Amino acid sequence: MIRAQVKWWPGNVTPGGVHIHHAVFGLVLMCVGGVGGLAVQDSDSGWAAVAAALLGIGMALLLDEFALVLFLKDVYWSEQGRLSVEVVFVAIALCGLAVLGWVPAGFDPGPAGRVAAYLGIILTLIVNLVFTAVCLLKGKVWCGVLGVYIGLIALVGAIRLARPGSPWARWRYPPGSRKMARARAREQRYAQPVHRLRIWFQDLIAGRPDHR
Repeated sequence: MIRAQVKWWPGNVTPGGVHIHHAVFGLVLMCVGGVGGLAVQDSDSGWAAVAAALLGIGMALLLDEFALVLFLKDVYWSEQGRLSVEVVFVAIALCGLAVLGWVPAGFDPGPAGRVAAYLGIILTLIVNLVFTAVCLLKGKVWCGVLGVYIGLIALVGAIRLARPGSPWARWRYPPGSRKMARARAREQRYAQPVHRLRIWFQDLIAGRPDHR
C-alpha cells in the first residue's frame, strides 16, 4: 500500500529523515516474544500465546526483508528482493511441517531412552543431512529443504541430475559432457516452466519488482 501511495495508509516511518525498515520492528518483537516466552512458566497460559504471537509477527517482518539484511542495502523492490519471498516460502514450508508434527528424517525419539535407539536415530539424521547437502549443492533447494523432514525427498534429489548452474554441475559435469547436455535439456524442459510459474505466483502475492 505504501508503494501504491494509498492516501489513508500511514506510509513509511521516517523519524528525523531516517527510514526505519520493518525488519527493525521485527527484531524488537522477536526479542520481546522470545525472551517473554522463556520467562513464562505455564506454556498453556495466555501470556505464552502472546509471546508466541509476538515472536511470529517479528519473524514475519524480519523475513520479509531478508534480502535487505543479507545484502545490507535496500533491494526490496529489485530482483534481488525476490530472495525475501523465497525465504518466506521456505519458512512457511518448514514451520508448516513442524506444526503438523513432522520431525527431521521422520524419526521421533519417544519416551524410550535406549542407547541403541538414539544411536540409530543419530546415524539416520547424519545420512539424511548428507543427502540434503547434496541436494543443495545440486541446486535443488526445495528437495533439500523438504528433505530435512522427509528423507525420501532428499534421497531422490541427491540421486537425480544436478541443475546446470549448480556447484555440483560445475565440479562434476565437464563442458560438452553427456551429463551436462542432459542437465541443460531437463532444465529447459521442466525447470524453466516451473520457475516461470513460481515467479508469477510470487509477483501475485508480493508484488512485481521494479525493472530499472
